[in-house]
Amino acid sequence: MKIGNGRILIFLGSAHSLLGISPFAFGKQFTGFAHKFYFKISEGLYEFPILNGQMNFENFAAFWFFYFGLLLIPLGFLVQEVEQKNNYIPKKFTLAYLIVVLVGVFMIPFSGMTFLMLPHALYMLYKTPKQN
Repeated sequence: MKIGNGRILIFLGSAHSLLGISPFAFGKQFTGFAHKFYFKISEGLYEFPILNGQMNFENFAAFWFFYFGLLLIPLGFLVQEVEQKNNYIPKKFTLAYLIVVLVGVFMIPFSGMTFLMLPHALYMLYKTPKQN
């Protein structure tokens, strides 16, 4: 069975979300979210400093860490479908993916973006046919 780029993204998304809710990452925050039944875990715009709010950065980071993983899963299914139909991933998508990953690498160098997603993006770019 061939492990395609879509499956890699699905795996990364699943692992990211599961790590996010684990005690090793944001388990404490997700326990607090559970006490609220995952409803209104933030005050939203009212937390923004421009509105004189005070942002809860731990909850914010916990949510986005988890949510980013969830977003990678449907992206992985889409990439898998495109790759199966065309036998390649369009170069425009691969370049856009690489740019997003490079922004993440720049902003958080010691992270999964650097050690997992950057090699994956470079591999995707390498495997993309020259004509598309």
